[in-house]
Amino acid sequence: MTDTAAPPAARRAAPRPTPAAAVLASVILVELSSGITQGFLSPVLRSLTDTLGVSAADLNWISIANLLASVAFTPVLSRMGDLHGHRRVLRWNLAIVLLGSLLVGVARDFPTLLAGQILQGAFAGFFPLLVGILRNRSGGDAESRRGISVMVAALVGGLALGLVASGLVARSVDSPTAALWVPAVATSLALAFGWRFLPESDHRPGGSIDWAGGVLLCVGLVAVMLGLGLGGTPGWEWDSPRTLGCLIGGTAVTVAWVLVELRTAEPMIDVRMFRRRNVAVVSLTTLTFTFCMLGLQVANPVFLGTGTARDGYGPGLDPFAIALAMLPNLLALALAALVAPAVARLLSDRLTLVCGSLLMAGGYVLSAAFHTHLAAFLAGTAVAGLGTGFMQHSTRTLAVESVPHDRTAVGSGINELLINVGGSVGAAVVLTVFAGHTAAGRTLPDLGAYTTSWTLCAVVSVAGAAVALLYRTPKPAEEHA
Repeated sequence: MTDTAAPPAARRAAPRPTPAAAVLASVILVELSSGITQGFLSPVLRSLTDTLGVSAADLNWISIANLLASVAFTPVLSRMGDLHGHRRVLRWNLAIVLLGSLLVGVARDFPTLLAGQILQGAFAGFFPLLVGILRNRSGGDAESRRGISVMVAALVGGLALGLVASGLVARSVDSPTAALWVPAVATSLALAFGWRFLPESDHRPGGSIDWAGGVLLCVGLVAVMLGLGLGGTPGWEWDSPRTLGCLIGGTAVTVAWVLVELRTAEPMIDVRMFRRRNVAVVSLTTLTFTFCMLGLQVANPVFLGTGTARDGYGPGLDPFAIALAMLPNLLALALAALVAPAVARLLSDRLTLVCGSLLMAGGYVLSAAFHTHLAAFLAGTAVAGLGTGFMQHSTRTLAVESVPHDRTAVGSGINELLINVGGSVGAAVVLTVFAGHTAAGRTLPDLGAYTTSWTLCAVVSVAGAAVALLYRTPKPAEEHA
């Protein structure tokens, strides 16, 4: 018998669940757009020194501004996703990045480009919010690990696609600034597709956002990064009041943030987690590998675009050739990320972390030793890419598995935050090295800036391997204790 008295809402058919293939395709598309946004500038960096009238050292500020913005966006977006729904927050997240991409597209001066890069820094929220969506739907840690490996591979695929796309645009159009529109196209597609097909998380733990903790964390870290980034440059000498003020003041604010978080019932980041051995180990190894990976984000493409005939060193590649030259590193990174779950099952998580760090160190040594031979130099970047792929997957996976399901995005967000902090420190250090090796009146540094940076990254990677040896496999009972 049909209940004709039932209201229309009761008779309405329940919404069909989103097909798994559509969800996966949406996740991949969002991560592709993230990679494109991060990788599109590399082929045209050398050209921008002439177009925008800035030095190679100044270009490091593109990376620093982007990373500092990510430091500010990541914890807030991650916590909001856990509280209010990962899909809902991701939509706004994509909109912010799209706004920044449009600003970058119209940029014809360095300040406008930096402003757009700051808004684009919100892409750091993509990964933790997507992890929240996937973990909410997954059947356990093994499935979650496979999903994260696909996300990392998609991210790297986006980096490669961004490189090639901007390189082709720069080659086909007279002005290299035409390539600045590439991320706007990619983010628009991701927003349109993700809006329709990404499902919402069905578990909302409730609670509130610790705004005081978020503001203190952002102010403290940004101040420290600012002091590190400008330290040693004219007007920002290491003993100058403004540099010391940023470093000491930022450290003081960060300490205040820790004290506030310890007294807050629902902290933005539960700092007590860092007392756990494995959380501390994964955090430190994340800082070391991102110091190198993101610290060289500007240095390597600028080196590839520098020519011996004009500047005394370098292969002198054009923008499209630079894009192709960076593919071995990215393809190796994607391959390592995809096989990392199997490697971890075979060797253990600890040895995967150690091998990743040592491969990175070996790659940087090869780059420093064979920078005069393009093929050997690219082989070195590929070796470093293998190590980076292992580290990308392992640190992100272990960070997520260390927290309960209702804090998934926050756990991933902490790791993304550390990625950005490590990258900011690396970019700031490389900026200082470049500034010290750039003669007055010149836009490019001497060769010593690159060999010093590669050697330093090799040392930092070895330190990361030593730290990774301290990781221990948790017992099932203590995984989320």
